[in-house]
Amino acid sequence: MTDERKPTTVEAPAAAVIPAKKEGTDWWGEVKAIFWLVLAVLAIHSFIAKPFYIPSESMMPGLLKGDRLVVTKYPYGWSWVSPSFHILPQMQGRLFGRMPTPGDVVILTPPGETSDYIKRVIAVPGDTVEMVAGQLYINGKAVKRERRPAVRVPVDENVPCVFGQAQDFRVQGEDGKLYCELPVVRETLANGRSFDTVDLEYNAMVDDVPKITIPADHVWVMGDNRDKSADSRVPAAEQGLGGPVPWENIGGRAEFITFSLDGTTQYLNPVSWFTAFRGGRAGTSLRPAEGSAR
Repeated sequence: MTDERKPTTVEAPAAAVIPAKKEGTDWWGEVKAIFWLVLAVLAIHSFIAKPFYIPSESMMPGLLKGDRLVVTKYPYGWSWVSPSFHILPQMQGRLFGRMPTPGDVVILTPPGETSDYIKRVIAVPGDTVEMVAGQLYINGKAVKRERRPAVRVPVDENVPCVFGQAQDFRVQGEDGKLYCELPVVRETLANGRSFDTVDLEYNAMVDDVPKITIPADHVWVMGDNRDKSADSRVPAAEQGLGGPVPWENIGGRAEFITFSLDGTTQYLNPVSWFTAFRGGRAGTSLRPAEGSAR
């Protein structure tokens, strides 16, 4: 008899099942990621470019209250005002500094303050500036002035067209809407750069300014709305800049408008976020027109 033996089958032991470890939120990692993100935003905001809001009518007709724009930080180098929140102590000088070109629109921080103004650079070190009955003289020569057609700006919450003692510039358009009809004068500097200004009325404080020589490392700035701007012509006691401004107080150069709001935005009404937009202003360049030097 043949002894047949069946091969023995050895079953492999079942693999041990290791329960998956439940992953928790890496809160420390999240905090670090947010920290680096905020740091990157602040670095861009402080040293490359930042948004800026126009809070007043001092730069009409080119800039309206409610305009939002982009300001580049690097064209003139960096100084104590470059960080977004002006956290550095006030110091003289600039890193990789370059003097603005007359005609540039700049943001600046008045000496002793932390708020930002926006004005146009009119003169640089060594220049003389004088105003006689509203006529601007630079280095003894009258700046060319050309009367332009009046500019009509729609009257809204941000542009009520109320200028104190000045005459009423509000007119009704053919569409039945109210407009602010502004008398415009185009000025052309000696370097050929031109821009529009508003000339409302005679104002002795700003229309008659004795001749002054701009000292080293300073600039003379003025608002385009000449009779309604607290700038280098206006004493500090009247909330003006009190004369030439140190160049380290310049925070950057205005480049272009991103969008504009008419002042009717209500935070709790999302519809108003869209209806408050002013059409046709996005993308408008803030660089002066270039022409031939004279």
